[in-house]
Amino acid sequence: MLAPDDRFGGIDGIVTSDDELRSIIGTPTPQVIAKVTDRLDSICTEFIAKSPFCVVASSDPSGTIDLSPKGDPPGFVRVLDEHRLVIPDRPGNRRIDTFRNLMRDPRVGLIFIIPGRGETLRIAGEARVVRDAALLRSLQVKGKVPVLALVVYVVHAFMHCPKCMVRSGIWQPQQWPDSDDLADIGAAMIAHGKLDKTPEQMYEDAQRAGLTQLY
Repeated sequence: MLAPDDRFGGIDGIVTSDDELRSIIGTPTPQVIAKVTDRLDSICTEFIAKSPFCVVASSDPSGTIDLSPKGDPPGFVRVLDEHRLVIPDRPGNRRIDTFRNLMRDPRVGLIFIIPGRGETLRIAGEARVVRDAALLRSLQVKGKVPVLALVVYVVHAFMHCPKCMVRSGIWQPQQWPDSDDLADIGAAMIAHGKLDKTPEQMYEDAQRAGLTQLY
């Protein structure tokens, strides 16, 4: 458990109970409680079919949360039936943090995003790493068949309101910050890993290892 942090007024400055949270935030309306469903209805299915991007949350045995972004052409996540969906695994950095976590704890959380859309779709459930040949063939893109896929068994799902998207201006180009001066992934890997390499050498290494291939 985290120790009290004097920067926030010590223990008295930290919210520590559900009752205290409710006294500050208030109570959700009955409609907000009722919007949670335990299956993928037509609304969820249509949202997933138009989403090119989702984030998968999982946890390792120590409780450390991992968030893994997934992206592909819209509809890359397929609904198998009202209780199951499947996410293909594409070539990446080979860390397989999500898969390794699921070997120990099958619980996952998902959030689906559609560009230009304010609402997001949140799903929680349990997942299995699968290698069924027929299923994997059905998930191919540009003739490339994934070697693994993630099948998620849905426990609950609900649409999240668009306020965060509105506040952030994420779909409004005129509100985007200038990020040209930010470090790219190569520079970040060199700095964080204390590597004696240039960004150009890092890119060449990634190419040789096949890490720059999309499929």
